[in-house]
Amino acid sequence: MFSMLPADYRHFIHWTWPQFEPYYKTLNERSLSADNVTAWLADWSHISRMVQETYSRLHVATTLNTADAEAEKRYLTFIGEIYPQVEAAEQKLKQKLLGSGLEPAGFEIPLRNMRAEAALFREANLPLLVENQKRGSAYNKIIGAQTVQWDGQELTLQQIRPIAQHPDRAVRERAWRLASDRWLADRAAINELWTKTVPLRKQIALNAGCADYREYRWREMLRFDYTPADCETFQAAIEEVAVPAANRIYARAKQRLGVSSVRPWDCDVDRDPLSYPTLRPFENITDLMEKSEEIFQHVDPQLGEYFAIMRREGLLDLDNRKGKAPGGYCTDFPVAQRPFIFMNSVGVRGDVRTMLHESGHAFHVFETNHLPYIQQLQVTMEFAEVASMSMELLAAPYLSQKFGGFYTEQEAARDRVEHLERIILFWPYMAVVDAFQQWAHTQPDGIDPAACDAKWTELQQRFMPGVDWSGLETEMMTGWQRKQHIHRAPFYYVEYGLAQLGAVQVWRNALKDQAMSLTNYRQALSLGGTRSLPELYEAAGVKFAFDSNTLRVAVELIKSVIAQ
Repeated sequence: MFSMLPADYRHFIHWTWPQFEPYYKTLNERSLSADNVTAWLADWSHISRMVQETYSRLHVATTLNTADAEAEKRYLTFIGEIYPQVEAAEQKLKQKLLGSGLEPAGFEIPLRNMRAEAALFREANLPLLVENQKRGSAYNKIIGAQTVQWDGQELTLQQIRPIAQHPDRAVRERAWRLASDRWLADRAAINELWTKTVPLRKQIALNAGCADYREYRWREMLRFDYTPADCETFQAAIEEVAVPAANRIYARAKQRLGVSSVRPWDCDVDRDPLSYPTLRPFENITDLMEKSEEIFQHVDPQLGEYFAIMRREGLLDLDNRKGKAPGGYCTDFPVAQRPFIFMNSVGVRGDVRTMLHESGHAFHVFETNHLPYIQQLQVTMEFAEVASMSMELLAAPYLSQKFGGFYTEQEAARDRVEHLERIILFWPYMAVVDAFQQWAHTQPDGIDPAACDAKWTELQQRFMPGVDWSGLETEMMTGWQRKQHIHRAPFYYVEYGLAQLGAVQVWRNALKDQAMSLTNYRQALSLGGTRSLPELYEAAGVKFAFDSNTLRVAVELIKSVIAQ
């Protein structure tokens, strides 16, 4: 029965629940023993891979064109009519395996995850979870429609980014204000969506027996190895170590730019814009792909081949266009055993960084293809982001044209300094986002947009005092509206800060021994979700940490390389 399942998504992407259901029913009815559990898990993985690939491809279609009504209809039909049925059926299989007492080899962590998921599952939450996903799609739709007029040309907010990096400060300010005004035009719509979303999330938590949505998400995101208190420790470490370092970077920027204070439109400009031309690393998407592949070949030939496969098989959608959802991501197609990278490239240096980052996620997919069960592929983001952020740093030495990359030697040095500075600048911003989310979902005021504005202002002033927002109070306080994770993937952001600390440690090891660091990196990736978070970090040769001492060592390394 299972051996006859299609291997090509085009043969199952339009399946309805009655076509999936017999396979789940058969699995639930089969007896389980030590002799047949591996075959049973293989069959379960097979049908689950098909469901996951269907979801991934339908979701990708909605992000490629947010105005595609048919794609949106197919996606919403899947998550509204099929996904809840699948979730209920998967829950029965989890209970069946847990009830058997069997512990297959290599399944210790997946079993731990299943116990947590089974304990959290509530049938009453299935329609609410679907509605929560729809709220994320509604946010996407608002943002995907945002365009501005620049000198008679309609541009998306992504396409105006290169203008926002213009050497002329007046031009930068004009572009920044134009984009900000467009965001503010949607302020009421995002506020309205937020006031509906927060109570929905709270109800999901209450249904699951959780005190608040933070507790629910902590359990849903399988955060076994750290607590909200650890996040507060990390925030304090950032305030102690990273904020002063960031302030020094802003102070240097003031001198560099010859200005009295760093304004928001100065935060994304190249170093010494009056002395050097703005970096334009590639001419078109083909150029971006060719140079990226060359760089990955230098980092590791196998990684280069992985990227070549993605190019050959059309697994990259990189250009920005009207109607495309914001941001960038890497998802996976489990049946095809392939990743897919989505970007909004407009020819700026940040696009190179995004390409390296999302490729790290893609390499993670390739490295785990040997694992037999889909449950073993469930890697928490605290380590998944180590894969991507490490790749940004591991590839950095090969970005110059000497290695087939994007920059002259001088430009490569500029880019590397900017990248390292941005790592330091990121930690304080991450702390703002994480602290805001923890507040918003644990306090009664979290539903009130005005209270959200006030809290964001407080956090921005605490962690990012080096940027001058005077006269721009409305733009500053609404920053939480512009952070898509808050609206589409709640509580998913501290992972970036933790993983960045892990990635700097991977890079530190590579500075000492590149070959050994790459070996450890790929070995850790290949473990998928079969080890605990601290064990995965250890396999990569680094420490999973929140403390100020570990952060201080990382910041000092970054500062020393910047000085070099």
